[in-house]
Amino acid sequence: MTAGGILRRAYVSIGSNVDRARYVRIAADELRAAFGAVTFSPVYETGAVGFDGQPFYNLAAGFDTRLPPADLVQRLKAMEARHGRSHGAARFADRTLDLDLLLLGDCVQERPPLPRGDILRHAFVLRPLADIAPDLLHPVVGRSIGELWAGFEPGGQWLRRVDFSWDEPPR
Repeated sequence: MTAGGILRRAYVSIGSNVDRARYVRIAADELRAAFGAVTFSPVYETGAVGFDGQPFYNLAAGFDTRLPPADLVQRLKAMEARHGRSHGAARFADRTLDLDLLLLGDCVQERPPLPRGDILRHAFVLRPLADIAPDLLHPVVGRSIGELWAGFEPGGQWLRRVDFSWDEPPR
């Protein structure tokens, strides 16, 4: 973490559909190394959205940071790139690692978009976030994340909780 700045709680969505367990563990290790104490949701298996692809593992992470939004997004994108994610590739494609900043305190802005619109659109984002922050108020709609999940209509999206072992080291 950098000195200065406001200490805020960040929530990040983590996803992978290539060597899923390995990259979820790598993401967890890198987030802990960069930010210290990190809270993780359960891991969910979900269908690919927007393209035909292998199912994803998705989860959410929460941690405290003093980084401004743009710097935090840059750090997440660097983590993705270190692990084979190409940002020149198609938007809807298989990926080793997908790290998206969902919320940063009560920050509301356009670039990077906060809160991220995926929270209200995708079960694979909202459900894990509701697991770790059910009482957190969405800074735009003013309802708790738990309330948003309780009223969510999945519209064909599916997810199932995975019995995930955090103990296996990445290969």
